[in-house]
Amino acid sequence: MKLSLGPLQYFWPREQVLAFYAEAADWPLETVYLGEVVCPKRRELRLGDWLEIAGRLQAAGKEVVLSSLALLEAGSELGALRKLCRNGRFLVEANDMAAVGILGQCGLPFVGGPTLNIYNQRTLSVLRAQGMTRWVLPFELSGATAADLVAAADADCPCEVFAWGRIPLAWSARCYTARAEDKPKDHCDLACLADPDGRLLRTREGEPFLALNGIQTQSALTQDLAPWLDELRAAGVAFLRLSPQSQGMAEVVSHFDRLCREGDDRGALDALAALAPVGTCDGYWRGAPGMERAGIS
Repeated sequence: MKLSLGPLQYFWPREQVLAFYAEAADWPLETVYLGEVVCPKRRELRLGDWLEIAGRLQAAGKEVVLSSLALLEAGSELGALRKLCRNGRFLVEANDMAAVGILGQCGLPFVGGPTLNIYNQRTLSVLRAQGMTRWVLPFELSGATAADLVAAADADCPCEVFAWGRIPLAWSARCYTARAEDKPKDHCDLACLADPDGRLLRTREGEPFLALNGIQTQSALTQDLAPWLDELRAAGVAFLRLSPQSQGMAEVVSHFDRLCREGDDRGALDALAALAPVGTCDGYWRGAPGMERAGIS
């Protein structure tokens, strides 16, 4: 299986983003996804900046994919999406059907993102006809479902699975980070810059529950599928997606690379799990509640 670095879910200062991808150029990754996927108000980097980063990563031997927004709310965002899809150089990850429509009309291949809701063979066939060449399993689907869908998919349209990171659970027209700061969404002062890994929410009992990330709600726990690599291979998964976090990402990639090459290693599994901000989960992959954990005792 190959390793990919998913798009950055959080809002980081420009210099931090540039430094992160400069370092990522040397990591053992096959593919790097770039671009803003959560909120169009996050403008520390524009399309030209992302294309410049993409060029450097491509020169370092990485496949680069430009990711689109998962939730479009304005005509200006549709215009920006058209520019992204017609960049003329890099493959695009379509995260909503507007992107699929634009790319299909242009006859351009694309990656089907995890928010396209690919739940069955019919959806795979429809998107394949539109030009999809790779697809990402929706976050909440199980390993058994993944195996069934991979078996139904064309051999030249591989599956990618979200193997590490806080799980995106929902998007909303509301911005919960702004609300937490008692600010209106249109005058949020970019409050999410203060939360490089999202804003943690706990239950009344003090247990980690969710993470606020602007208009996106995530799991507090980090999905870690490293203990299930044999099952992922058996299911026919071709790519493992590792979602960026602000601390320890180089180590996360290194541990996954070692485990993929050398097989089970309890020390590596434990060291990897320790890199999660507040703990790990793997429930969705097992067909259980997402926040459950069974991969490591």
